Amino acid sequence: MSCCCICLVVAALIFLPLFILYLYLRLTVGRYSSDVDLTAKTVIITGANVGIGFETALDLATRNARIIFACRNLEKAEQAKQKIFEETGNRQLIVKHLDLASLDSVRKFSAEILKEENRLDILINNAGVVEVTPQKTKDGFEMMFGVNHLGHFLLTLLLKDLLMKSAPSRVVVVSSVAHMWAKITASEITADRLNTYNRSQYGVSKLMNILFTRELSQQWKDSGVTVNALHPGAVQSELLRNLPPVLQFMFDKILCKIFYKTTKEGAQTSIYVAVAPELKHVTGEYFSDCKISKRLLEIARDDGVAKKVWEISEQFCGLK
Repeated sequence: MSCCCICLVVAALIFLPLFILYLYLRLTVGRYSSDVDLTAKTVIITGANVGIGFETALDLATRNARIIFACRNLEKAEQAKQKIFEETGNRQLIVKHLDLASLDSVRKFSAEILKEENRLDILINNAGVVEVTPQKTKDGFEMMFGVNHLGHFLLTLLLKDLLMKSAPSRVVVVSSVAHMWAKITASEITADRLNTYNRSQYGVSKLMNILFTRELSQQWKDSGVTVNALHPGAVQSELLRNLPPVLQFMFDKILCKIFYKTTKEGAQTSIYVAVAPELKHVTGEYFSDCKISKRLLEIARDDGVAKKVWEISEQFCGLK
């Protein structure tokens, strides 16, 4: 046997078991299964028409939940609703317009919910956006900060009374390990910096999710409403839809197919945090792969910074 063949055999013996182990871990770690029933429970999921939002809605629909699809694209939301109905037979599926890039839209949506709904058991702040060039919301905020954080911040506070009325209830905030890429210090947490685009802004917006969760869980600690954040994993989703075509192809057709979770796999931690009975009294935590994760930046644990983010967000949303 030639040296070349021997090298190929050795390489196969080394890397094949590792690849099999990798696939096993990717497909099994962080999966949640339970028979929790959500009959008579109402759930709002932002961005429920695509990606992990859709998979979360599909799972909760099988548990008989009443689900409100809070989506910007009503056509896609209706298609998602129909698909979930066909798969589950659940008729308690409602589509409502919500554009997180518009605070007026958030207020209108919240007003309709408070008028029409008697309870809200689970609010899943799931929708998100990645921008590779500077973009602004309708209110003039940097797009990722505005959509990923401010829109959900305002939405959650406007629905406060309904969540508390329905206690025990839950707020689930989909953040990301990308918060660890946020190139920002405590002294840089200012209104101007948070509202300015730079290359680490997506990470900054995800850091805001965690700091919001931290402060909200403290303010609501005796209310019966738990508030937890999570990292869904690296997921094959439409989150990267704004990347240039060449990068989209590289991620979607090559890297994502091999190394990223499917949207169903990525939804598992959202589902776990939303329904797991053992988390009934757990609040202010950050989850990954269906368990509490301590993989957080030091700034993400800073209560003083969390309060500062809260105050800035209140001012931007016109709450103070």
